Amino acid sequence: MNSLLNIAVSELDNIKSGEVFLLKDLYMGYKWNRLSQVERTNIGMLFISEVRDNPSLNLTILPKTASNHQKYKKNNIVHKKIR
Repeated sequence: MNSLLNIAVSELDNIKSGEVFLLKDLYMGYKWNRLSQVERTNIGMLFISEVRDNPSLNLTILPKTASNHQKYKKNNIVHKKIR
């Protein structure tokens, strides 16, 4: 499961600031489709836990979709001006 979590976290670099996405969007379609329902549920729990425990990921947890998929939003990065 940790390798699946690492894939998802590394793919966050490809998500633009302000973009809303689902966990399955971070995987190639065929890779996600090959996971069993149990594996999808487990990676979902690991990912949401990682988002909560790691504020440096800069993600907001949004309400779930009608089909019960967790939504996330990549926050805009605010750059502080240096004087």
